[in-house]
Amino acid sequence: MSKAVLISVAIVLVSSAASAEVPCGQRDTIVDWLAGKYKEEPVASGISSKGALIEVLSTEKGDTWTILLTAPNGTSCVVDTGQAWQPKPHEFEVAEPQA
Repeated sequence: MSKAVLISVAIVLVSSAASAEVPCGQRDTIVDWLAGKYKEEPVASGISSKGALIEVLSTEKGDTWTILLTAPNGTSCVVDTGQAWQPKPHEFEVAEPQA
């Protein structure tokens, strides 16, 4: 393939991906749909510096996962999805008692 053809194909692929709609809606509706279709449940969450709730939903074995962002106004959007979620165990440092 020529460089021009490869560049044209790349532009079409990038344009298609960029124009894809991000699924958004009410949090409960999206969470219920993920639970019903993929058996995903919330496994981690945090609050962003802008006040949004960020959640990771995953199956029990981590087969699939979804990152969900809920804005302060209540609108939730799927940020990304994937496979092979692996939780990292928390590591805590235990301070030695001072004598």
